[in-house]
Amino acid sequence: MSLNNQQQGYSSVEYPYSNAAYSSSQWLEKEQSRSRRSKWITIGSLVAVLGLIAIGVGVGVTVAKNHKSSSSSSSSSSNAVEQTDPNDPSTFKLDARLKKSFYGIAYTPEGSQYPACGNSLEQVITDIQLLSQLTDQIRLYGADCNQTALVLEAINQTKVNMTVWLGNYPIPTDPAPYERQRDAIIDALKTYGVDHVAGITVGNEYMLNYLNANGATDPNSDIGNQGAQLLIANITDTRTAVQALNLPKTIPIGTADAGSFFNTEVLEAVDYGMSNIHAWFANVSISQAAGWVNEFFQENNVQVAQTLSNKPQFFIAETGWPTASKDAGNESNGPSIASEPNLQTFLDTFVCQANKNGTGYFFFEYFDETWKDEEFGGVEGHWGLFYSNRTLKDITIPTC
Repeated sequence: MSLNNQQQGYSSVEYPYSNAAYSSSQWLEKEQSRSRRSKWITIGSLVAVLGLIAIGVGVGVTVAKNHKSSSSSSSSSSNAVEQTDPNDPSTFKLDARLKKSFYGIAYTPEGSQYPACGNSLEQVITDIQLLSQLTDQIRLYGADCNQTALVLEAINQTKVNMTVWLGNYPIPTDPAPYERQRDAIIDALKTYGVDHVAGITVGNEYMLNYLNANGATDPNSDIGNQGAQLLIANITDTRTAVQALNLPKTIPIGTADAGSFFNTEVLEAVDYGMSNIHAWFANVSISQAAGWVNEFFQENNVQVAQTLSNKPQFFIAETGWPTASKDAGNESNGPSIASEPNLQTFLDTFVCQANKNGTGYFFFEYFDETWKDEEFGGVEGHWGLFYSNRTLKDITIPTC
Protein backbone atom coordinates (compact mmCIF):
# COMPACT_ATOMS: atom_id res chain seq x y z
CA MET A 1 0.00 0.00 0.00
CA SER A 2 1.41 3.37 -0.98
CA LEU A 3 1.46 6.11 1.61
CA ASN A 4 2.14 8.83 -0.93
CA ASN A 5 -1.48 9.96 -1.00
CA GLN A 6 -2.30 9.76 2.69
CA GLN A 7 -4.82 12.21 4.03
CA GLN A 8 -3.22 14.68 6.37
CA GLY A 9 -4.48 15.04 9.89
CA TYR A 10 -7.43 13.90 12.00
CA SER A 11 -10.18 16.43 11.43
CA SER A 12 -11.78 15.81 14.81
CA VAL A 13 -8.65 16.61 16.83
CA GLU A 14 -7.24 20.02 17.67
CA TYR A 15 -3.46 20.48 17.66
CA PRO A 16 -1.97 22.75 20.32
CA TYR A 17 1.60 21.93 19.20
CA SER A 18 3.72 24.75 17.85
CA ASN A 19 7.10 24.11 16.19
CA ALA A 20 8.80 24.69 19.52
CA ALA A 21 6.55 22.14 21.16
CA TYR A 22 7.43 19.67 18.46
CA SER A 23 11.11 20.07 19.23
CA SER A 24 10.33 19.24 22.83
CA SER A 25 8.26 16.24 21.83
CA GLN A 26 11.08 14.98 19.65
CA TRP A 27 13.41 15.11 22.63
CA LEU A 28 10.88 13.19 24.68
CA GLU A 29 10.61 10.63 21.92
CA LYS A 30 14.36 10.17 22.21
CA GLU A 31 14.08 9.68 25.96
CA GLN A 32 11.41 7.04 25.40
CA SER A 33 13.62 5.22 22.98
CA ARG A 34 16.63 5.47 25.25
CA SER A 35 14.66 3.57 27.88
CA ARG A 36 13.96 0.84 25.36
CA ARG A 37 17.61 0.88 24.25
CA SER A 38 18.75 0.00 27.77
CA LYS A 39 16.78 -3.21 27.57
CA TRP A 40 18.50 -4.33 24.41
CA ILE A 41 21.96 -3.29 25.59
CA THR A 42 21.40 -5.61 28.54
CA ILE A 43 20.53 -8.37 26.11
CA GLY A 44 23.40 -7.32 23.88
CA SER A 45 25.92 -7.79 26.68
CA LEU A 46 24.85 -11.40 26.88
CA VAL A 47 25.08 -11.65 23.13
CA ALA A 48 28.64 -10.38 23.21
CA VAL A 49 29.64 -13.13 25.60
CA LEU A 50 28.05 -15.90 23.59
CA GLY A 51 28.12 -14.41 20.12
CA LEU A 52 30.78 -16.78 18.81
CA ILE A 53 28.83 -19.93 19.62
CA ALA A 54 28.05 -21.64 16.33
CA ILE A 55 24.51 -22.71 15.58
CA GLY A 56 24.70 -26.28 14.36
CA VAL A 57 21.04 -27.20 14.25
CA GLY A 58 18.98 -26.65 11.09
CA VAL A 59 15.76 -24.69 11.03
CA GLY A 60 13.51 -27.71 10.69
CA VAL A 61 15.24 -29.62 13.50
CA THR A 62 15.05 -26.61 15.79
CA VAL A 63 11.35 -26.13 15.10
CA ALA A 64 10.73 -29.74 16.03
CA LYS A 65 12.77 -29.35 19.20
CA ASN A 66 10.87 -26.22 20.21
CA HIS A 67 7.57 -27.96 19.49
CA LYS A 68 8.41 -30.75 21.91
CA SER A 69 9.77 -28.56 24.66
CA SER A 70 7.83 -26.40 27.09
CA SER A 71 9.03 -23.06 28.34
CA SER A 72 9.56 -22.56 32.04
CA SER A 73 8.81 -18.85 31.55
CA SER A 74 5.55 -19.51 29.73
CA SER A 75 2.39 -17.94 30.98
CA SER A 76 -0.62 -20.22 30.65
CA SER A 77 -1.68 -20.07 27.02
CA SER A 78 -2.85 -23.60 26.21
CA ASN A 79 -6.48 -22.73 26.99
CA ALA A 80 -6.50 -19.33 25.28
CA VAL A 81 -7.84 -20.82 22.04
CA GLU A 82 -10.19 -23.76 21.58
CA GLN A 83 -9.60 -26.16 18.71
CA THR A 84 -12.27 -28.45 17.26
CA ASP A 85 -9.52 -30.96 16.56
CA PRO A 86 -6.78 -30.72 19.20
CA ASN A 87 -4.29 -32.13 16.70
CA ASP A 88 -5.08 -29.60 13.96
CA PRO A 89 -4.23 -25.95 14.76
CA SER A 90 -6.28 -24.79 11.77
CA THR A 91 -9.54 -25.86 13.44
CA PHE A 92 -9.49 -23.15 16.11
CA LYS A 93 -12.74 -21.43 17.05
CA LEU A 94 -13.08 -17.70 16.50
CA ASP A 95 -13.56 -15.31 19.42
CA ALA A 96 -16.52 -13.00 18.79
CA ARG A 97 -14.80 -10.22 20.73
CA LEU A 98 -11.91 -10.06 18.26
CA LYS A 99 -12.20 -8.11 15.02
CA LYS A 100 -9.72 -7.82 12.18
CA SER A 101 -9.51 -4.04 12.51
CA PHE A 102 -5.75 -3.47 12.79
CA TYR A 103 -3.41 -2.73 9.90
CA GLY A 104 -0.71 -4.60 11.81
CA ILE A 105 0.44 -5.57 15.30
CA ALA A 106 3.92 -5.65 16.85
CA TYR A 107 4.81 -9.11 18.14
CA THR A 108 7.70 -10.87 19.83
CA PRO A 109 7.17 -14.55 20.71
CA GLU A 110 7.42 -15.12 24.43
CA GLY A 111 10.87 -16.34 25.48
CA SER A 112 12.75 -14.96 22.45
CA GLN A 113 15.44 -13.11 24.41
CA TYR A 114 18.86 -14.50 23.45
CA PRO A 115 20.57 -16.53 24.81
CA ALA A 116 17.84 -17.88 27.11
CA CYS A 117 15.51 -18.75 24.20
CA GLY A 118 12.51 -20.21 25.99
CA ASN A 119 10.01 -19.90 23.16
CA SER A 120 8.05 -22.82 21.70
CA LEU A 121 6.03 -23.65 18.62
CA GLU A 122 2.97 -24.43 20.76
CA GLN A 123 2.95 -20.90 22.17
CA VAL A 124 3.52 -19.28 18.80
CA ILE A 125 0.66 -21.26 17.27
CA THR A 126 -1.66 -19.93 19.98
CA ASP A 127 -0.44 -16.40 19.31
CA ILE A 128 -0.96 -16.69 15.56
CA GLN A 129 -4.46 -18.07 16.12
CA LEU A 130 -5.33 -14.98 18.17
CA LEU A 131 -3.41 -12.44 16.10
CA SER A 132 -5.02 -13.67 12.87
CA GLN A 133 -8.39 -12.58 14.27
CA LEU A 134 -7.09 -9.01 14.69
CA THR A 135 -4.87 -8.39 11.66
CA ASP A 136 -3.34 -9.80 8.50
CA GLN A 137 0.14 -8.44 9.32
CA ILE A 138 2.59 -8.71 12.18
CA ARG A 139 5.99 -7.19 12.73
CA LEU A 140 8.90 -9.04 14.35
CA TYR A 141 11.86 -7.25 15.96
CA GLY A 142 14.60 -9.83 15.59
CA ALA A 143 15.41 -13.34 14.44
CA ASP A 144 17.12 -14.82 17.49
CA CYS A 145 15.83 -17.98 19.17
CA ASN A 146 14.53 -19.30 15.84
CA GLN A 147 11.49 -17.01 16.00
CA THR A 148 11.35 -16.46 12.22
CA ALA A 149 10.95 -20.16 11.54
CA LEU A 150 8.57 -20.64 14.46
CA VAL A 151 6.23 -17.92 13.21
CA LEU A 152 6.26 -19.15 9.60
CA GLU A 153 5.69 -22.72 10.75
CA ALA A 154 2.77 -21.58 12.93
CA ILE A 155 1.22 -19.79 9.96
CA ASN A 156 1.53 -22.96 7.90
CA GLN A 157 -0.11 -25.10 10.58
CA THR A 158 -2.95 -22.68 11.34
CA LYS A 159 -3.54 -21.98 7.62
CA VAL A 160 -4.33 -18.32 8.36
CA ASN A 161 -3.96 -15.33 6.10
CA MET A 162 -0.93 -13.68 7.72
CA THR A 163 2.01 -11.70 6.38
CA VAL A 164 5.15 -11.17 8.46
CA TRP A 165 7.66 -8.32 8.43
CA LEU A 166 10.81 -10.13 9.56
CA GLY A 167 13.39 -8.40 11.74
CA ASN A 168 17.12 -8.37 12.40
CA TYR A 169 18.15 -6.56 15.62
CA PRO A 170 21.86 -5.72 15.16
CA ILE A 171 24.12 -4.24 17.86
CA PRO A 172 26.41 -1.37 16.75
CA THR A 173 29.35 -2.63 18.83
CA ASP A 174 29.24 -6.30 17.85
CA PRO A 175 28.79 -7.84 14.38
CA ALA A 176 27.91 -11.32 15.70
CA PRO A 177 24.21 -10.68 16.48
CA TYR A 178 23.56 -9.30 12.99
CA GLU A 179 25.28 -12.22 11.28
CA ARG A 180 23.55 -14.80 13.46
CA GLN A 181 20.12 -13.34 12.77
CA ARG A 182 20.84 -12.87 9.05
CA ASP A 183 21.71 -16.55 8.74
CA ALA A 184 18.55 -17.55 10.64
CA ILE A 185 16.41 -15.44 8.31
CA ILE A 186 18.06 -16.87 5.19
CA ASP A 187 17.58 -20.43 6.48
CA ALA A 188 13.91 -19.72 7.18
CA LEU A 189 13.39 -18.28 3.70
CA LYS A 190 14.97 -21.38 2.19
CA THR A 191 12.66 -23.60 4.22
CA TYR A 192 9.38 -21.69 4.08
CA GLY A 193 9.65 -19.48 1.01
CA VAL A 194 8.26 -15.96 0.73
CA ASP A 195 4.49 -16.38 0.48
CA HIS A 196 4.01 -14.97 3.99
CA VAL A 197 6.94 -12.53 4.06
CA ALA A 198 6.32 -8.81 3.45
CA GLY A 199 9.78 -7.40 4.17
CA ILE A 200 12.91 -7.57 6.30
CA THR A 201 13.60 -4.77 8.77
CA VAL A 202 17.30 -4.39 9.56
CA GLY A 203 17.82 -2.41 12.76
CA ASN A 204 15.51 -1.21 15.51
CA GLU A 205 16.56 2.17 16.92
CA TYR A 206 20.07 1.45 15.69
CA MET A 207 20.80 5.11 14.95
CA LEU A 208 19.45 6.24 18.29
CA ASN A 209 21.59 3.68 20.08
CA TYR A 210 24.69 4.66 18.13
CA LEU A 211 24.19 8.37 18.81
CA ASN A 212 23.63 7.84 22.52
CA ALA A 213 26.71 5.62 22.78
CA ASN A 214 28.82 8.29 21.09
CA GLY A 215 27.47 11.37 22.86
CA ALA A 216 25.58 12.82 19.90
CA THR A 217 21.97 13.70 19.16
CA ASP A 218 21.78 14.62 15.46
CA PRO A 219 21.30 11.56 13.20
CA ASN A 220 22.71 13.52 10.25
CA SER A 221 25.81 14.80 12.02
CA ASP A 222 29.29 13.44 11.28
CA ILE A 223 28.88 10.95 14.12
CA GLY A 224 25.43 10.04 12.87
CA ASN A 225 26.76 9.44 9.38
CA GLN A 226 29.46 7.17 10.81
CA GLY A 227 26.81 5.04 12.46
CA ALA A 228 24.74 5.17 9.30
CA GLN A 229 27.53 3.55 7.28
CA LEU A 230 27.65 0.65 9.73
CA LEU A 231 23.92 0.12 9.44
CA ILE A 232 23.95 0.55 5.66
CA ALA A 233 26.58 -2.19 5.45
CA ASN A 234 24.15 -4.54 7.22
CA ILE A 235 21.26 -3.44 5.01
CA THR A 236 23.32 -3.96 1.85
CA ASP A 237 24.55 -7.33 3.06
CA THR A 238 20.98 -8.46 3.77
CA ARG A 239 19.83 -7.34 0.34
CA THR A 240 22.70 -9.24 -1.29
CA ALA A 241 22.04 -12.40 0.74
CA VAL A 242 18.33 -12.35 -0.13
CA GLN A 243 18.94 -11.67 -3.82
CA ALA A 244 21.30 -14.64 -3.96
CA LEU A 245 18.35 -16.92 -3.12
CA ASN A 246 16.66 -16.06 -6.45
CA LEU A 247 13.28 -15.90 -4.75
CA PRO A 248 10.08 -15.65 -6.82
CA LYS A 249 9.40 -12.14 -5.55
CA THR A 250 11.45 -9.18 -4.39
CA ILE A 251 11.48 -8.69 -0.62
CA PRO A 252 11.68 -5.04 0.48
CA ILE A 253 14.46 -4.21 2.94
CA GLY A 254 13.91 -1.47 5.52
CA THR A 255 14.85 -0.16 8.94
CA ALA A 256 13.06 0.98 12.10
CA ASP A 257 14.03 3.79 14.45
CA ALA A 258 12.70 6.34 16.90
CA GLY A 259 10.56 8.92 15.17
CA SER A 260 13.13 11.72 15.10
CA PHE A 261 16.26 9.66 14.53
CA PHE A 262 16.28 8.63 10.90
CA ASN A 263 19.51 9.30 9.04
CA THR A 264 19.10 10.52 5.46
CA GLU A 265 21.81 8.23 4.08
CA VAL A 266 20.11 5.24 5.68
CA LEU A 267 16.72 6.21 4.26
CA GLU A 268 18.27 6.48 0.81
CA ALA A 269 19.49 2.87 1.16
CA VAL A 270 16.15 1.26 2.13
CA ASP A 271 12.79 0.53 0.59
CA TYR A 272 10.85 1.51 3.69
CA GLY A 273 11.17 3.02 7.15
CA MET A 274 9.29 2.13 10.33
CA SER A 275 8.92 4.82 12.98
CA ASN A 276 8.38 4.27 16.72
CA ILE A 277 5.97 6.99 17.90
CA HIS A 278 4.46 7.04 21.40
CA ALA A 279 2.34 9.90 22.70
CA TRP A 280 2.74 8.49 26.22
CA PHE A 281 6.48 9.20 26.29
CA ALA A 282 5.95 12.66 24.80
CA ASN A 283 3.73 13.55 27.79
CA VAL A 284 0.70 14.03 25.55
CA SER A 285 -2.76 13.62 27.08
CA ILE A 286 -4.90 10.69 26.02
CA SER A 287 -7.46 13.06 24.50
CA GLN A 288 -4.80 14.41 22.12
CA ALA A 289 -2.74 11.22 21.69
CA ALA A 290 -4.14 9.84 18.42
CA GLY A 291 -3.97 13.16 16.65
CA TRP A 292 -0.47 13.85 17.93
CA VAL A 293 0.81 10.50 16.66
CA ASN A 294 -0.62 11.14 13.21
CA GLU A 295 0.72 14.68 12.97
CA PHE A 296 4.16 13.68 14.24
CA PHE A 297 4.31 10.85 11.71
CA GLN A 298 3.25 12.98 8.78
CA GLU A 299 5.57 15.91 9.54
CA ASN A 300 8.67 14.05 10.70
CA ASN A 301 8.59 10.91 8.57
CA VAL A 302 6.20 10.81 5.60
CA GLN A 303 6.89 14.32 4.37
CA VAL A 304 10.65 13.97 4.87
CA ALA A 305 10.72 10.67 2.96
CA GLN A 306 8.98 12.30 0.01
CA THR A 307 11.89 14.73 -0.40
CA LEU A 308 14.33 11.86 -1.08
CA SER A 309 14.97 10.52 -4.55
CA ASN A 310 13.96 6.95 -3.67
CA LYS A 311 10.87 8.05 -1.66
CA PRO A 312 10.93 5.18 0.84
CA GLN A 313 7.54 4.04 2.06
CA PHE A 314 6.89 4.81 5.74
CA PHE A 315 5.03 2.95 8.45
CA ILE A 316 4.43 3.53 12.14
CA ALA A 317 6.39 0.68 13.72
CA GLU A 318 4.96 1.17 17.21
CA THR A 319 2.14 3.14 18.74
CA GLY A 320 -0.21 2.37 21.60
CA TRP A 321 -1.00 3.17 25.23
CA PRO A 322 0.05 1.39 28.47
CA THR A 323 -2.56 0.02 30.85
CA ALA A 324 -0.64 -0.19 34.13
CA SER A 325 2.64 0.53 35.87
CA LYS A 326 4.63 -1.67 38.19
CA ASP A 327 5.20 1.32 40.47
CA ALA A 328 3.00 4.29 41.34
CA GLY A 329 5.67 6.79 40.31
CA ASN A 330 5.33 5.88 36.65
CA GLU A 331 1.58 5.38 36.37
CA SER A 332 1.12 8.86 34.85
CA ASN A 333 2.88 10.68 32.01
CA GLY A 334 1.71 14.00 33.45
CA PRO A 335 -1.67 14.72 31.89
CA SER A 336 -2.93 11.10 31.70
CA ILE A 337 -2.53 7.74 33.40
CA ALA A 338 -1.74 4.24 32.22
CA SER A 339 -5.09 2.43 32.28
CA GLU A 340 -7.36 0.17 30.30
CA PRO A 341 -9.99 2.93 29.82
CA ASN A 342 -7.28 5.13 28.30
CA LEU A 343 -6.14 2.29 26.03
CA GLN A 344 -9.77 2.06 24.95
CA THR A 345 -9.76 5.77 24.15
CA PHE A 346 -6.64 5.41 22.04
CA LEU A 347 -8.10 2.44 20.20
CA ASP A 348 -11.31 4.34 19.52
CA THR A 349 -9.57 7.48 18.28
CA PHE A 350 -6.61 6.03 16.38
CA VAL A 351 -7.29 2.65 14.74
CA CYS A 352 -10.22 3.29 12.39
CA GLN A 353 -9.08 6.81 11.55
CA ALA A 354 -5.58 5.56 10.67
CA ASN A 355 -7.13 2.87 8.47
CA LYS A 356 -9.28 5.49 6.75
CA ASN A 357 -6.27 7.74 6.20
CA GLY A 358 -4.27 4.92 4.61
CA THR A 359 -1.64 4.90 7.36
CA GLY A 360 0.40 1.73 7.70
CA TYR A 361 0.94 1.05 11.41
CA PHE A 362 1.79 -1.77 13.81
CA PHE A 363 -0.09 -1.45 17.07
CA PHE A 364 2.08 -1.89 20.15
CA GLU A 365 1.56 -4.54 21.20
CA TYR A 366 -0.02 -7.98 21.16
CA PHE A 367 0.39 -8.96 24.82
CA ASP A 368 2.04 -7.85 28.06
CA GLU A 369 5.66 -8.98 28.28
CA THR A 370 6.41 -10.07 31.83
CA TRP A 371 10.19 -10.04 31.42
CA LYS A 372 10.06 -6.28 30.82
CA ASP A 373 7.95 -5.75 33.93
CA GLU A 374 10.35 -7.78 36.05
CA GLU A 375 13.53 -6.28 34.67
CA PHE A 376 12.63 -2.66 33.95
CA GLY A 377 9.46 -1.82 35.87
CA GLY A 378 7.32 1.21 35.13
CA VAL A 379 4.91 0.78 32.24
CA GLU A 380 7.33 -1.27 30.13
CA GLY A 381 5.54 -4.59 30.58
CA HIS A 382 1.97 -3.34 30.16
CA TRP A 383 1.35 -2.32 26.56
CA GLY A 384 -0.55 -5.38 25.40
CA LEU A 385 -4.06 -5.78 24.07
CA PHE A 386 -3.92 -9.07 25.96
CA TYR A 387 -2.50 -9.89 29.37
CA SER A 388 0.55 -12.14 29.33
CA ASN A 389 -1.69 -15.24 29.67
CA ARG A 390 -3.41 -14.33 26.36
CA THR A 391 -6.58 -13.12 28.07
CA LEU A 392 -8.10 -10.05 26.40
CA LYS A 393 -8.00 -6.96 28.58
CA ASP A 394 -11.18 -5.11 29.51
CA ILE A 395 -11.38 -3.42 26.13
CA THR A 396 -13.59 -3.52 23.06
CA ILE A 397 -11.83 -3.93 19.72
CA PRO A 398 -13.13 -1.22 17.38
CA THR A 399 -15.05 -2.21 14.28
CA CYS A 400 -13.59 -0.55 11.20
